[in-house]
Amino acid sequence: MAANAPAFQNKARVAILAELDKEKKRLIQTSQSMNTPGASIPLARPMKEFRDNAEQQHFAAQQKAALQHAHAHSTGFFITQDSSFGNLILPVIPRLEPHS
Repeated sequence: MAANAPAFQNKARVAILAELDKEKKRLIQTSQSMNTPGASIPLARPMKEFRDNAEQQHFAAQQKAALQHAHAHSTGFFITQDSSFGNLILPVIPRLEPHS
């Protein structure tokens, strides 16, 4: 039975490679048919760009409101800064001039 195992594995590999090649050809044909004039994929891009622009404007408005609120209700100093933790504004420690 051990002699049959390599032959079976080889046949399985050939079948997998044939299936992958078939899928690759199908994807190539699909992508070529989508690149024809009037395809719906290019029309989806402006909608995504519009949504991204709207999200950026909403984020900027939130950031501005957070900064105004912090300045009105705190004696600290804050800056707008992109944060990997999702903070809209960050507190900063002001630089103090050394006393002479």
